Parts: sequence; C-alpha cells; structure tokens
Amino acid sequence: MAKNRDEVLKVLEDWGSSITNMILNNEEPILEIPSRTLSNTIWDPKKKMLVLGPEKLRRKFLDLKESKRFMQTMLMLRLIVQAIREGVYPTIRDLYYNGKHTMEFKADIINKVIRENTWDEQSESNAVIEDIEVATGILREEMGLSADVKGKVVGGPIIVRSKGFEIDATKLGDTALSLPPNPDDLEIVKVEANYVLVIEKDAIFQRLNREGFWNKESCLLVTAKGMPDRATRRFVRRLNEEYGLPVYVLTDGDPYGWYIYSVYKSGSIKLSYESDRLATPEAKFVGVTATDIRAYKISDEYVIKATDRDLKRAQELLRYPWFQSDHWKKEIELFLRTKKKVEIEALSTHGLKFLHDYLTDKIHGNKFID
Repeated sequence: MAKNRDEVLKVLEDWGSSITNMILNNEEPILEIPSRTLSNTIWDPKKKMLVLGPEKLRRKFLDLKESKRFMQTMLMLRLIVQAIREGVYPTIRDLYYNGKHTMEFKADIINKVIRENTWDEQSESNAVIEDIEVATGILREEMGLSADVKGKVVGGPIIVRSKGFEIDATKLGDTALSLPPNPDDLEIVKVEANYVLVIEKDAIFQRLNREGFWNKESCLLVTAKGMPDRATRRFVRRLNEEYGLPVYVLTDGDPYGWYIYSVYKSGSIKLSYESDRLATPEAKFVGVTATDIRAYKISDEYVIKATDRDLKRAQELLRYPWFQSDHWKKEIELFLRTKKKVEIEALSTHGLKFLHDYLTDKIHGNKFID
C-alpha cells in the first residue's frame, strides 16, 4: 500500500539523519544503495518477472570517484524533502532545474578557476532520484514527483474517483481518461469489464474507441502510446491484481512490439526494483505474431522487410530468459528466417472491419501467447 506524505517524509528525513550522524560521530559518510546494474538484475521464474538482486554499492564521500554522485544524492534528497514540507508536487524536470547550478573554485596549483555543474543532463538527476528510491524503498510517486504520463483508458464500464470527482470512462465520447502520475491515487469505484486490452499504438486505440470495440466486448482499452511509462504499467497491474481482469496486449509484429509486451508482463531491466508493483505476469500476447502473416493471409504488399537492426534486436530477445518458451522461440526464429515484420494496420488487407474479428478470434479462441 502506498505511504502517505507524512510517512514518506519521515523515511527520507531518517535516511538523511543517518548520514548526518555519521559525520557528527567523525565517521566517513557512506551511502549504501542497491545496485541497479544489468548484472544485479535477476529473472525470477517463480514470479515470472525481473527483480533486483542483492548487490549493493557503497558510495563514499571521501572517494574521488564517488564524491560527486554522493553530493548529487544529498542535494536531490534536500530538494525532495523541501518539496514535501512545502506541500508542492514538482516534476522531475523541475528538480533538474532547481538543483542545477555551477560551483567555482580556484585551483592554485594550476592557477585556474575550475567550474563544475551539479549535473549536466537530466538523465543524471533522474538516476539520482532512482538511487533514492531503491535506497529508501520510497517510490517517486509516493514522494509526489511527477513525470510525463502517456497512459489513457476508456470503456469498461469503469468508474474512478479522483480528488472527490467521479469519472465514468464509458461517457467520454471520442476522448479517454488520462492517467495521473500515481494511479494508486485513483479510487476505483466500480469496474465490470471482462478484460483489459492494452494497445501499443495510440492511433489503433483511438480507432477501437471510436468504433465502440470496448462497448461490444465490455472491455477496457488502455494505451501508453508506445513504450509504457510507470503510471500505465501500474494501472494495468492494479486492474489485474485487484480485480482479476485478464490482460491482453496488442503490438506490431516486430521485435520492438514484442519487447513492449514483455515490459508489461515481466518488467524492465531499468526498473527491476519496481517489478512487484509494475509487472503483470499474467498478461497474454494476442498479436501481431510472425505466424500471423501466413495464418491470416496477410498480403505481401503489407509486409515489411526487416532491417539489420530488427534482426539484431530479435537475436537479443532470444537471449532473454523471459522469451524462452517454445511458443516465443518459434515466433522469433520464424521472424529471423523470413525477415518479415508487419504492423497492426496490415490486418486491413482483409477490410477495415477485420481488426475486430482478429482480436475476438485471438482472445475468445485462446490464440494468445502466455
């Protein structure tokens, strides 16, 4: 369960105080932070998701290689604590700018003024926020930090309550409900959908919404417009975990679409420390697959030749433990042999109404990949 802001503030303050106490006791200040490296990311076959391993980094203030990151972490911690105390909800971009400044000092040995930025790129400040997350066990959403949210949901029926206002996702016309930075803040008042259909592409999401697919199927449509953000993944996990809704994922028939599916299902290497909250191990893949080209007689004029980059990415997928099922190996190996990829829109080779038939055939006929 998500912590309230008072609980979050206490955890962050206590962590900061532990560093202060080291200094007051004439001890070298050291930060212990779980390592977020590839080598410390582990595939858990029982959970069917990526998890963070036991390795920890010891970031020492007196180590010249680590001192800058140490100071960046303390600066970011101060900014976050200040924001919580003042009752504001900054974006991670706000924190980047708020903490960005240049320090100057004169190096007498070389008779030169040295200038050093607190951080040069937002990727640096973002990584420090992630360090604080894994070190304290407090997620940035719980800290009140915001990032770009791409997720949208429509259909159901589902009714949610946000800041006292109830929103019915079946009464939004051609628009959809945009997810908040922290979907745990949404109270789900009612949900009676049969399943959740997660769609890679926003254009396909819009099309199915306007055609009333969710109404015919009594389902929820969700999209994150490509690679999913944390908020969308969390919302999908909630629907599956709390309400038992089956989750089906629709992407283009290429290695990048298949990887997007795996991020929903198994988590990502970068955010393996959040897999228990973000991954949905029960998610199923409905398409588009390499075998669909032949099975659904997709015309050659709709098929795209795979690039060298596509083939390299497919070979990478074969090395991931979460793509080791016989079904996935068959699909990826077929893709490597034929060097053919296909977009969702290619299903229009059978007419503009065929997408509906394809989806219902896959979902109700259990023609998905688990």
